Amino acid sequence: MRLYVYGVTTAAEGAVPAGLSGVGGASAPVRLLPAGPIAAVVSPAPALVRARRRDVMAHQEVLTRLSRTAPLLPATFGLIAEDEPSLRASLERDAEAKLAALERVRGRAEMNLKVAAVERGLAELVRGSEKLRRLRAEVERNPDYTARIRLGEAVADGLRQRAELVAEEARRLLFDLVEDAVPGPEADGYVANISFLVDLGQLDAVSEAVERLAAEAASHAELRLTGPLPCYSFCAQPTPQPVGV
Repeated sequence: MRLYVYGVTTAAEGAVPAGLSGVGGASAPVRLLPAGPIAAVVSPAPALVRARRRDVMAHQEVLTRLSRTAPLLPATFGLIAEDEPSLRASLERDAEAKLAALERVRGRAEMNLKVAAVERGLAELVRGSEKLRRLRAEVERNPDYTARIRLGEAVADGLRQRAELVAEEARRLLFDLVEDAVPGPEADGYVANISFLVDLGQLDAVSEAVERLAAEAASHAELRLTGPLPCYSFCAQPTPQPVGV
């Protein structure tokens, strides 16, 4: 029987809440599949896995609930194992590395910070840039299409640079509050996308620091902090080869 894989936890600590269903609804009860000192979190795989909102949310709910009580290496959405023996063999081959990865995320969560440019404070931006003042003067003298395009591009570049400075300030402020940081993929509309590995005891401190910076830099950037999340960005894939989706 094909199995949908949510992630890997420790066999001794992992516990599935009673009645928890995963991707596929009531026909997909979640359970643990032990393999020595570790265990995969699995449910029966549906015939077809698609990234529908309800299935993505079910995947996330399983990870969120299990990560509250034990260290967890989350899998990406849609990871399927062909059967129990092949999944158990895969886990056993890499058990030592997975145990080390589980220790790394023990007592920790992921927080994600995205920073976007804002169009507030344009007058201040123009006053502080000789280039923008010159381009604006050109448009006032000769408001043709090319001049307006050059001004618009320069303004957009200035807004982006201003927001990037706020992102750098966020990294500096959080340096002593987090245990690790990795850049995320480029996100449309954002100048920075950063994931932080945070000790559970520091979650409030991280949130408060970001809130203060967001208030101080409101005219320069918008900061969006999400979490706590399972540690997606700070662990290896729990199984090496997804069979299919």
